[in-house]
Amino acid sequence: MTDQELFHLLALRQVEGIGDIMAKKLINHCGSAEAVFKTKTSQIATIDGIGSILMRNLKNKLVFENAEQELQFIKSNEINVAYFDDQNYPDRLKHCIDGPVLLFTSGNIDLKNKKIISIVGTRQITSYGMEFCRKLIEDIAPLDLVIVSGFAYGVDIFAHQMAMEHDLQTVGVLAHGLNQIYPKTHKKYVAKVEQNGGFMTEFWSSSNPDKENFVRRNRIVAGISEATIVIESAERGGSLITANIANDYNRDVFAVPGRTSDKYSQGCNNLIKTQKANLLTSAADLVYILNWDIESKIKPVQKQLFVSLEIEEQKVYDYLLKNGKELMDIIALRCDFPIYKISGMLLNMELKGVIRPLPGKLFEAI
Repeated sequence: MTDQELFHLLALRQVEGIGDIMAKKLINHCGSAEAVFKTKTSQIATIDGIGSILMRNLKNKLVFENAEQELQFIKSNEINVAYFDDQNYPDRLKHCIDGPVLLFTSGNIDLKNKKIISIVGTRQITSYGMEFCRKLIEDIAPLDLVIVSGFAYGVDIFAHQMAMEHDLQTVGVLAHGLNQIYPKTHKKYVAKVEQNGGFMTEFWSSSNPDKENFVRRNRIVAGISEATIVIESAERGGSLITANIANDYNRDVFAVPGRTSDKYSQGCNNLIKTQKANLLTSAADLVYILNWDIESKIKPVQKQLFVSLEIEEQKVYDYLLKNGKELMDIIALRCDFPIYKISGMLLNMELKGVIRPLPGKLFEAI
């Protein structure tokens, strides 16, 4: 994208009353952002949703002054910019009608041919939520996923930390411009996030972390990913907004169940109860429902020689070796393990290359 093209795109997004949906409609009708400003008023007026006020706003010279200032900020700070029609724009976000026209990024983000999941939740993460998040990311780490979150307190920053601990790419979606970090206490994580991942926002350097920006931020978190996981949430919270947006985008949503008496499990339990989220008890649930091909990530696919199995894993392996194909529920019953535990165990054994999943929730030893 040339500076001239970016300048006019910035100017268009500065026009009062023109959001992402309308901006895309105008660009599609006129051919480019620059053409929007040069097209005759009579032709602009034929576009559905364009009123006389919007047409007057297109003539406001202030939008060009603001665009020039932001363009200089982008160039001087070497900000990466992705236009919604470019190859470097996130694939899944392209299919969201209200996806940002422009995305500004920093760091080393690479989303091509990657499995991407978003992890969100309460800012008041409990030890239960931390332990589940830690185990989940540890189990899916061999799949080389990208972990997306909002870089906020609680579940967000913990998910970023766990991703970095397992050398996974992680992306923080911000509710403000790239000239600042909110909350300020998270500045200490910035350099490490940008080493293998980075930050993404639709907001300009003049934008502050205002309340309404977080809801707009949440649609990027939901739209960029294959699935959104809610680790913990109270009965009301921003993560539930993200889950609802993901549902609207026809994306998979997962929620971690908890005790009915636990404040920060109420939101998750309600998502599951109202069938707005899949129940998530382990990484195996995620892999199964998303129908991920794990075997392609395991080298070699066949059983590794001298593979080390835990005592409980060995018990499961011996059972499958003796009895052949078996349902997960039956494996749990015959080996005397709770179902939540056997699902995670089976995933670990898949990753070790000693068993493989079959259609219908069947498993067999290799």
